[in-house]
Amino acid sequence: MATTYDFPSDLLAGQEELHQVRAELSVLLKRLPWSVEPVDGFSDDNGWRKVERPASPGWSADEQAEVEKLRRREHELAVFLSTHRYWSELTGPERVSARSQLKHAHEAPPEEPDGAS
Repeated sequence: MATTYDFPSDLLAGQEELHQVRAELSVLLKRLPWSVEPVDGFSDDNGWRKVERPASPGWSADEQAEVEKLRRREHELAVFLSTHRYWSELTGPERVSARSQLKHAHEAPPEEPDGAS
């Protein structure tokens, strides 16, 4: 059975917020045009595979600001999580195992099969 860790509430909250920020950033980037700056579309079939891109109107100042805000918060959270004082209590493989478990702490635990106790 895997070791369970008693993570501090601020560490759990920080990890959960990091997941949320990354999800928001992913949705935003998928919605935005492929280029930050306005660029004409192109088609290139001289390489090993054909590459095509439609014209991009670029990102608005508000869109650029929103991406920057989310990236900045993602960085702040990553630094907070990786430098948290909790990690000094663990060493070597135990620290790696705990960090991996923290990344999945927001997920529901797997259900026990019927009859298991």
